[in-house]
Amino acid sequence: MRRSVRLNRSPVLRDIGQFVRDKRWLFVAVLVGTLLYLAPTPEGLTHDGQIVLVISAVAVILFVTEPVPLPAVALMIIVAQVLVLGRNSTDVAHSLMSDSVLFIMGSLMLAVAVVKQKLDKRLAYMIVRMSGTKTRNVAIGIATVSGLLASVIGEHTVAAMMLPVALTLITLTSDDPKKVRGLAAVLLFSIAYGCSIAGIGTPSGGARNAIMVGYWKEFFYNPDDPNTAKYLVDYVKWLMVCYPVFLAQLPFVIIILFSTFKPEYSHLTRAVVKLRTQIEMEGPMKPVHFLTIGLFFATLMGWIFFSGTIGLGIIALMGGIAFLVLGLVRWEDLNSGVNWGVVWLYAAAISLGIEMKDTGAAMWLADSFLKVLPDFMTSGTPLLAAVSVLTTLVTNTMSNGAAVAVLGPITLNLAHTTGTSELVVGFITAVSSAFAYLTVIGTPACTIVYASGYLKTTDFLKVGYKMVVMSTIILLIFASFYWPLIGL
Repeated sequence: MRRSVRLNRSPVLRDIGQFVRDKRWLFVAVLVGTLLYLAPTPEGLTHDGQIVLVISAVAVILFVTEPVPLPAVALMIIVAQVLVLGRNSTDVAHSLMSDSVLFIMGSLMLAVAVVKQKLDKRLAYMIVRMSGTKTRNVAIGIATVSGLLASVIGEHTVAAMMLPVALTLITLTSDDPKKVRGLAAVLLFSIAYGCSIAGIGTPSGGARNAIMVGYWKEFFYNPDDPNTAKYLVDYVKWLMVCYPVFLAQLPFVIIILFSTFKPEYSHLTRAVVKLRTQIEMEGPMKPVHFLTIGLFFATLMGWIFFSGTIGLGIIALMGGIAFLVLGLVRWEDLNSGVNWGVVWLYAAAISLGIEMKDTGAAMWLADSFLKVLPDFMTSGTPLLAAVSVLTTLVTNTMSNGAAVAVLGPITLNLAHTTGTSELVVGFITAVSSAFAYLTVIGTPACTIVYASGYLKTTDFLKVGYKMVVMSTIILLIFASFYWPLIGL
């Protein structure tokens, strides 16, 4: 009888042991969070700010190690704000549903609608016809098209539009995700990073750019002083300063991706043949295709011309509603095709970013970083490097717009007190906020490609640090040599 009891217990003990092994990083995260919570509150940081940093540290560990599904981490962040930080649940709910979250939701819905009408296949075929079937050339084509578009209409818009294109080429190559892991990583990161490096190119490339333009005007422009007219940075001036930085990074993106991930296929001939066959079987463009293109173009125009008044998210939802009303997509298609967990993930990240700003945690982090700078880093290129590193660290924990909103006043004040050009430091801050390559939540483009299901959070770390080093070096080279030539 005793032997029977021992035999019956063994599977239970094995299950418990397996559970502990699988969830070991969850226990590590809880231990780290507990120790940080019990530690004395650092000078200059409020207790609420300390709690926010504790939640952020635990979330980062869980984001990277994934002992639980990422949507579960998002829900943990929401619950922690109420139970640990003491926020009102209604206030937390309000912080979740921002316009950015509505945009992510709507853009994913639009992507499903485009796939439903199989227009993604036609766009993919157009890119392949221009680039050829070699995998490297296809990645260059995708990154270039994504970048050129994202420099004008915003990275999140382009990422949502290009995701179905990459997925079409991936799924036609192999139905087994395990057999195309490297290929998927290269093509999907070509979209994400192509969009990210291009968003710096023009003022319309991202909210962070408009925020910095506003800071220059508010802090330094005086209508009665003609010498301050230089702080009125227009579209052309921003283009001259930042667009070359985007173009210089573009070839290095491909080099880094192919040195980090090894695509299983050097040519996509098989996928292209299937793609051409499918398109030929479908015949010429039909009225429904033109209607789909028209709706998407109308949504695009809405983003360009009306997002400042009614918001990107509302316009995206209007586009999704139009597709549903006209019968171009069914709710069942959206319900199964949209990764709603990613929507929650992004919503929770934004909410936590708001808490970091409101509690002063982000400000404390920035001040602490600046205080430890040695004397030789308080001017010239070393100071610009420090500002870039600081912005990169912060922008990987919150949206780039929020990062510039928080850090802009600090870095511009630092420039003013050290006698450094406020324009140069402002551009360094705005451009560096695009270096959110390390996390899924860093930019909407990263969040959108992660929603495909082909990427892991560790993939972002694996390639992201190389992107950060490359982008920082190129930015500092341009700041030191090119920007002085154009009078900056």
